[in-house]
Amino acid sequence: MTIYSALITHLRRLSDLYRDERGMSTIEYAMGSLAAAALAAVLFVVVNGDGVTTAMEAIITDALSNTPN
Repeated sequence: MTIYSALITHLRRLSDLYRDERGMSTIEYAMGSLAAAALAAVLFVVVNGDGVTTAMEAIITDALSNTPN
């Protein structure tokens, strides 16, 4: 075996190792779902807080009480 063919064989093995992504998509979907659930929980807590509720009520009351010119 020449040095060139040994190098090619070695590079092919390395590239096969880097291309092997079995199971990665499942982990990526799980992490994405977990991140989405965490964001939803944070938004739920923020929106149900007193400050946001008061601000939304003020905006809606102001919009409904204004008369067009």
